[in-house]
Amino acid sequence: MTAKTIQVENISKLYRLGTIGTGSFRQDLQQWWNHYILRKKDPFFQLDRCTSINGGQDQIWALRDISFDVMQGESLGIIGSNGSGKSTLLKIISRIVKPTSGTIKGRGTVSSLLEVGTGFNKELTGRENIYISGYILGMSKPEVTAKFDEIVAFSGIEEFIETPVKRYSSGMYVRLAFAVAAHLEPDILIVDEVLAVGDADFQKKCLGKMKEVSQSEGRTILFVSHNMQAINTLCDRAIWLDKGVMKEIGPSSVVINKYIASMQKFQLKQQWPTISEAPGNDHIRFEYVELVPHTEYSDGIIDVRTPLTVKFRFWNLSDDVNIRVSLVLFSYSGDCIFDLLSPATHCQKGIVEGECNITGNFLNDGSYYISLHIARDVSIQLYYFEECLSFDVEDYRGGINYFDKWWGVVRPNFPFLLKQKEVAIQ
Repeated sequence: MTAKTIQVENISKLYRLGTIGTGSFRQDLQQWWNHYILRKKDPFFQLDRCTSINGGQDQIWALRDISFDVMQGESLGIIGSNGSGKSTLLKIISRIVKPTSGTIKGRGTVSSLLEVGTGFNKELTGRENIYISGYILGMSKPEVTAKFDEIVAFSGIEEFIETPVKRYSSGMYVRLAFAVAAHLEPDILIVDEVLAVGDADFQKKCLGKMKEVSQSEGRTILFVSHNMQAINTLCDRAIWLDKGVMKEIGPSSVVINKYIASMQKFQLKQQWPTISEAPGNDHIRFEYVELVPHTEYSDGIIDVRTPLTVKFRFWNLSDDVNIRVSLVLFSYSGDCIFDLLSPATHCQKGIVEGECNITGNFLNDGSYYISLHIARDVSIQLYYFEECLSFDVEDYRGGINYFDKWWGVVRPNFPFLLKQKEVAIQ
């Protein structure tokens, strides 16, 4: 049976806004004496002063009654808007910040990467910082030496390893910091939104490394990111925090879809009465874009069975151009579902209309948006109308007794034949 690596029970964190201290030297001294010498509760910062979820006028709950367990070898994603308490939670688990109430139990060594170059001394070289980070994690010099070449190769900064890290770019900094954290074999790896500093190739490498150490080496990972695709790829489960409160916990794809749906204001139609008000440029101006769901019922709910028609009309402001429109469908978790090209059409100055049908039983449930890319002569961009339509697709199972999240970004209803060829003779 897999053991619990982290157990979080009713964690709350209350911050006082404004200046640090009580405003009185005598009270500050009394506060320090009671808290650190007599081990009493803080007389100037009690929970009973503030019972509402938003705190008092000078107080705010960064976290409120958060509870969850993380099993050994599990990857847990933490999502939410800015200010929702994600980083505060990681700092509490990393023992950087003390919670106002609640307890955390954990097993094993912890390595935290909460900001670029955590724990690095800027005056020391990359080599020296690798060894210092290893000592902080409780490793001996021979253990760090055994991993040294692998760390440097992963970071990709071999030629700068003897250079003081204060001369590193932010990208080099985060490369080395992550390489150290991932290769020194902590039992729990805690990563905040720091990988956004690196380039796309390095981000992909980091995600691959985290997945490898979680699945093959049994380490536990807590990962905070605004990249929903990265969370969905790496993490088994996810937690959605909203203003310090845990809104949802469960399989990553389910939590992400609920989070995204809460953030989106779905838009099935946009229309502009005059060309001066319309979005566009000197080449193209849109008159309207519309998504028409062919729903069976009047409530207009789009589910996985619903056929969809995309309609649009725009003013072409140039003569004698070969126009091609690309309709690109994205999920809000970051996946491109398809990029569909229209036939190239020779157009004069005037109004151009387009229409595209998306069959039912094609898309899986989730949140989506459509962008239109208009080009001439195949490759010369005239206008890119990003996220012009957005919509949500609801689930529908019919008589299927399967209740987990259906895998995949598409959910086609292809003909599928199954029949018995022979009956076993007893």
